Amino acid sequence: MKKIALALLVASVSLMAADGAAAYKKCVSCHGAKAEKKALNKSAVIQGWDAAKIETSLQGYKAGTLNNYGMGALMKGQVASYDDATIKAVSAYIAGLK
Repeated sequence: MKKIALALLVASVSLMAADGAAAYKKCVSCHGAKAEKKALNKSAVIQGWDAAKIETSLQGYKAGTLNNYGMGALMKGQVASYDDATIKAVSAYIAGLK
């Protein structure tokens, strides 16, 4: 039973990473393939941020309550279609980039 539970956990983490990678594709042009760029030469580099910080930021942009570096409106449009699970997945994916 423990092996089945572990296999399901590994599979769900793998799916989350895959979903996060797919969601991140729309971010690459501004943030870079490894999140190593300042978006539009304005934002902070997000590579190295932990998943919780990224998730909080994306939730703030989606809600329209965050406007770091004047990027609020642009980022709100980028994450508008993301549900909570997608935000969590893309946050975990970005946090794992090196």
